[in-house]
Amino acid sequence: MAGRGRGETVEVGGHRLQLTNLDKVLYPETGTTKADVLGYYAAVAEWMLPHVEGRPATRKRWVDGVEGQVFFEKNLPDSAPDWVARHEIEHKDHANVYPMVNDLATLTWLAQVAALEVHVPQWRFGPRGARRNPDRLVLDLDPGEGVGLAECVAVARELRPIVEGMGLELVPVTSGSKGVHLYARLDGRQTGEQVSAVAHELARALEADHPDLVLSTMGRADRRGKVLLDWSQNNGSKTTVAPYSLRGRSRPTVAMPRTWRELASPSLRQLEHTEVLSRLRRRGDPLADVSSGTPVPPGELGEDFRNTDDPDHDPSEKRRDRLEMYRSMRDPARTREPVPAEAPPSTDGRSFVIQEHHASRLHWDFRLEHDGVLVSWALPKGEPDDPGTNHLAVQTEDHPLEYGTFEGTIAKGEYGAGEVTIWDSGEYDLEKWRDGKEAIVVLHGEQRGTRRVALIHTGYGGGKAERNWLIHRMKDDDGGGSAVGNSGAEGSERRSPRRDGRPPEKPTGRGATGRGSGGTSSARSTEREPTAPEPVAPMLATTGDAHDVAEGEWAFEMKWDGIRAVAVVHDGEVTLTSRNGNDLTPAYPELQELADRVDSEGGAVLDGEIVAVDEKGRPDFGLLQSRMGLTRPRDVARAAASAPVRLLLFDVMRAEGRSLVREHYDDRREVLERIVEGGGAIDVPPAFDGDLDAAMTTSRRLRLEGVVAKRRDATYSAGRRSRAWLKMKHHRTQEVVIAGWRPGAGRRADGVGALLMGVPGDAGLEYVGRVGTGFSDRELDELLPMLEAAERKTSPLVGVPTVDARGARWVTPSRVGEVSIAEWTSTGRLRQPSWRGWRPDKSPEDVVREG
Repeated sequence: MAGRGRGETVEVGGHRLQLTNLDKVLYPETGTTKADVLGYYAAVAEWMLPHVEGRPATRKRWVDGVEGQVFFEKNLPDSAPDWVARHEIEHKDHANVYPMVNDLATLTWLAQVAALEVHVPQWRFGPRGARRNPDRLVLDLDPGEGVGLAECVAVARELRPIVEGMGLELVPVTSGSKGVHLYARLDGRQTGEQVSAVAHELARALEADHPDLVLSTMGRADRRGKVLLDWSQNNGSKTTVAPYSLRGRSRPTVAMPRTWRELASPSLRQLEHTEVLSRLRRRGDPLADVSSGTPVPPGELGEDFRNTDDPDHDPSEKRRDRLEMYRSMRDPARTREPVPAEAPPSTDGRSFVIQEHHASRLHWDFRLEHDGVLVSWALPKGEPDDPGTNHLAVQTEDHPLEYGTFEGTIAKGEYGAGEVTIWDSGEYDLEKWRDGKEAIVVLHGEQRGTRRVALIHTGYGGGKAERNWLIHRMKDDDGGGSAVGNSGAEGSERRSPRRDGRPPEKPTGRGATGRGSGGTSSARSTEREPTAPEPVAPMLATTGDAHDVAEGEWAFEMKWDGIRAVAVVHDGEVTLTSRNGNDLTPAYPELQELADRVDSEGGAVLDGEIVAVDEKGRPDFGLLQSRMGLTRPRDVARAAASAPVRLLLFDVMRAEGRSLVREHYDDRREVLERIVEGGGAIDVPPAFDGDLDAAMTTSRRLRLEGVVAKRRDATYSAGRRSRAWLKMKHHRTQEVVIAGWRPGAGRRADGVGALLMGVPGDAGLEYVGRVGTGFSDRELDELLPMLEAAERKTSPLVGVPTVDARGARWVTPSRVGEVSIAEWTSTGRLRQPSWRGWRPDKSPEDVVREG
């Protein structure tokens, strides 16, 4: 924001505001100024406003910064602009006029007067300021002395199945202070007293079940070591800090809506305002559905707060059936298309599909999963591939989610008759969604790669024109956001983390190791390139079987039992990065040989697997364990003598001065084989020439792990798990997060008997069993001190049976291991697990259930 000194006049939403003292520091510990606060609220407004509009807003102001005095304000001051929406509330002995934060201008005014915190109740104003029934339930988990977020999360996990059993969906919000808030959408049928009574009963019931952890009363009871489940936030006179509001603490933390998967993270913490926007652009608002359940006419939100009548509105209006039009246009007895009989439930999925539709006129159907349906547009000219050319997008009726996999012929005489095939499909990241106006998404297509597109509504004037939109292919820097995707064959690698194909952090360098064997090739240019290519997050495979490769053109490669590595070759040096962004370079100095075996002007970024080989030349994962995590040159040299490694390369993401992530598999493979000369510790294993059965037979004969099938027409989906790559194993394995252990017996009496394992799921880190076999004596000796160093008081797991929890000792779930298994049981447990080793190249959030 310009003019940080004395101030400036700005226009926001048609209203003029005088902004003053923009350089005043409001958070001394971080140096955060009023200008920073104004910038934050302006950027977050589109996500915050739906959670506060139409509600009386109580404010907490820190005019001299958070280290000064706080002013708690309910009544709207006379100095407030006259355009701020307001309603009066009668109290027992007086009346207050409360503002409503319905627009960016009001939010900007609040930031200007240093109202850092905004608090609102769980109800909205109705006609003429009448109080509606609450449209959301809130449970406040407030930790006492000696407990923190981990214990709040444990209580939240206990509450979730209970509340979901009532037909409500809970969404967590880290409060920005000490605890966690849990929100659930209501339909507006219950009074405030009824909702409050239910919340009180929930709190009492949970306290009865967990008296050592949960407290439901707010009197003088000892709160040490317990979490107060504050149900009173549902009282009509109480307020809760608004989602996305700043907090007036020493640092600018935020009341931040989170996913349950985030809540299960061992590194969960309160977030600061600088961390909010990137998450929203990447994941959207997890709380969006909570505030969209009960429509409120615009007049009631205070756009004209002197005339708010709307006698036709029913506050108990049910969620509309978004497939009603779709159903009316199709006869399930005459079409192969999916025709669900019931209204779809709300979802937060992010799938997309583009279908080539040979109807009366060829067009492409563009569909984005949103709120339980596929919001759909017809593209007469298809998706544009040039940012300079926009294409027409005509919005059509919403389609069911099942349509995302539909291919086939729609019978003659039926609506849309003709052949439908999938042109591209996958998942998308949401950057912006304004119903009926605009959508900006990053598509991660399994067939067409990653790109960023915007849909903008342009239809005015009524009639069919109301359905007209434009679809725009965005440049890397369109919209002022992070660069995303490669808009052309010569595009550079993307820059924003994870979503765009880079590892979480850039490695800091090669470490202390030297070049390894060999010097700089005489054929290599002696001129240094200004900057090295960035590593690209590797594309990930999905478990599959023969049925999945029955159609289409596939290549088959052997599956190597090692650790994934992205190799950046630049100016005679090699940097190796693990899948989770760790620098592997110091641990494998012999792989510097790759620099002399790559012939590519400008360097290269390559994908492969580091394997340790036994005396017969076969990959040995157990042997590789002795090389993992070593960085000291002496330790590395000692381990390398007994466990030599090789780098097996199978893909290339950048070479010869250009990005290849949007090239097809066959084209990338041709480049890989041309620029890399195999030999020594470096190899480019050939793709198998034959069908899947023959490839699996060869893999089994060579005693390898299995086969990876790769679609020949697929691009490289950096950082994404894709069904364009399918892994098929001979023996089942599963990556697991270690969350605890049980003491041993007999010769293991003074050590570890079994490790307790979890896999991330919808409910958090879900318990999948314990493993006590497969360990070497050395591994057992190393386990105990490592586990004791990570010890914690409470279980991070969901669903641990009493018999397994008895005597267990819990640890922070930060390390990943791998086990071989016979199968998954019907109860979600691993049958006959046997330890294979640690996976330091994986993070807990990378773990997925296989099969």
